[in-house]
Amino acid sequence: MMNMKMTLTYFVATIAIIGAGWTATPAQAKDARDSVLAHYQAQADQTGGTPTIFSAARGKALFQGQFTTGKPETPSCTSCHMATPTARGRTRAGKEIAPLAVSATPDRFTDLKKTEKWFLRNCTSVLGRQCTPVEKGDFITFMKTK
Repeated sequence: MMNMKMTLTYFVATIAIIGAGWTATPAQAKDARDSVLAHYQAQADQTGGTPTIFSAARGKALFQGQFTTGKPETPSCTSCHMATPTARGRTRAGKEIAPLAVSATPDRFTDLKKTEKWFLRNCTSVLGRQCTPVEKGDFITFMKTK
């Protein structure tokens, strides 16, 4: 009876996991995020000279900065993402945005294609241009501390 009960428990747990969808473990997310950062590191270092060291302080300045070069309705990242990276944001259309902070959204910045998509869209909106690899690396480095 005990084995059947344990088997049923494992079966139910497995179904619950499958039904909820698979999510990366913290270690897998960290490895994937490190891979994204390595991609930006390689791009930044292509310019030659001193290797780039990403800076959380520069990432924070970018996140909190007010810009006049992008769209007037989005002068900063905090226009949609709120001043606190752990808070849920809201698009101008009212759609909820998951927090940018890695502590609140562990799989944030783990998919290069998705990360690139959002940097392209948001940097163009806020800065009026694409972000550089250094800016992307700095931004992610800052969000890893939150």
